[in-house]
Amino acid sequence: MNIVIAGAGEVGYHLVKQLSNEEYNISVIDPDSSRLDKVSSIAEVMTIKGSATCIEILEKAKISNTDLLVAVTASQCLNYNICTLGKKLGAEYTISRVSSREYSSEENKELFNSLGIDYVVYPEELASLEIVKLIERAAATDVLEFEGGTLSLIGLKLDRTIPVLRKTMREVALEYNLHDFRIVAIHRGVRTIIPKGEDIFLPNDQIFVITKPNGVEDILRLSGKENTRLENIMILGGGKIGRKTARLLENRLNVKLIESNQNKVVSLASDLENTLIIQGDGRDLDLLAQEGIIDMDGFLAVTEEAETNIITCLMAKHLGVKKTIAQVDNVDYIPLTQTIGLDALVNQKLITANNISKVIRKAKLISIATLQGVDAEVVEYIAKPGSKVTKKPVKELDFPENAIIGGYVRDGEGYIAIGSSQLKANDKVVVFALPGAIRKAEKYFE
Repeated sequence: MNIVIAGAGEVGYHLVKQLSNEEYNISVIDPDSSRLDKVSSIAEVMTIKGSATCIEILEKAKISNTDLLVAVTASQCLNYNICTLGKKLGAEYTISRVSSREYSSEENKELFNSLGIDYVVYPEELASLEIVKLIERAAATDVLEFEGGTLSLIGLKLDRTIPVLRKTMREVALEYNLHDFRIVAIHRGVRTIIPKGEDIFLPNDQIFVITKPNGVEDILRLSGKENTRLENIMILGGGKIGRKTARLLENRLNVKLIESNQNKVVSLASDLENTLIIQGDGRDLDLLAQEGIIDMDGFLAVTEEAETNIITCLMAKHLGVKKTIAQVDNVDYIPLTQTIGLDALVNQKLITANNISKVIRKAKLISIATLQGVDAEVVEYIAKPGSKVTKKPVKELDFPENAIIGGYVRDGEGYIAIGSSQLKANDKVVVFALPGAIRKAEKYFE
């Protein structure tokens, strides 16, 4: 597949990183040579300096033979123009990053198709939906759902007082019902481990678990978080993400939103019916105390400044808030936030790249996701008839060392993969893998 990516910013960078292990011919266009150098340092791609609205530049990228054109610059209008022009010059399928809610709506889909834009991705909306999932699974650091929740992957931090600490995987398996869930990874410090029977659990480990719906209660008990429930939420930041998140939550939970800009406050008050809007500086501890932060179950910091989001979440955590979620779009901060006490973070650019990756790879697999701050991917494959994965039970497959089969969906029902599980043709299989093992694991499903 020939892919042209217009824009080598954070979204383009993450996208190239995710696709670098695949057999794609990728060209990246950007006017900033330093961005192109950063992209070429992580993958063998063709880089072209210039504007993707220039016909000469697009022809240099061989746009007439392009299967997919992805426009992910910071400018919505520029992305439209790139896709429209690229489609006219022969690109088979186009994807545009947008920055306005109305352009991502289903009723406008036909209009954009007529302009040559086949698919639009709205980062702020994707980030809001991710936050809502984290609120619904209050104890989780990450939540990914497969087949409408038939199977889920849940990330959890292990508290220092829980009974499974210092125990091996094998000992935990004897104590808990692993037919309803399976631990597929342990993130410790900056390292991700695909666990085996003798691996032990340590304080502050982040575990990732594939589960069926009836396994969630056992997982929460295992991690010491069974009593976590959120009812009162405070949101800092009334931008696109804060507004959308409040709208999604306000009819189910008690929501307060703090915004310093007076014009935004007026707009928010007219747009949100059941959210209490407060004008003020969310970094002011006295204001937070006055507005009852000690009574809050959840605190979401979604301003445009990562530093503000991190600091205010740490303040909220210090004051006893159960769940803190920070929007952190600076990828350099992600490893730090995993170690200083934040419960969860959201990076809208990484979420956007994940969403686009799913579209690109849909011919070979159902979905793919990269986890925040974790150097691993979660992939959902379809087992093809006659594929290697269908010929032996899981324990006899000699599956790649840094990959693990977590579960599978068959005829609409989810199952946890155990050693004796026998996968069949057309099963939808969830695999957790470190980057170097993705391609090796994929061969088992071809």
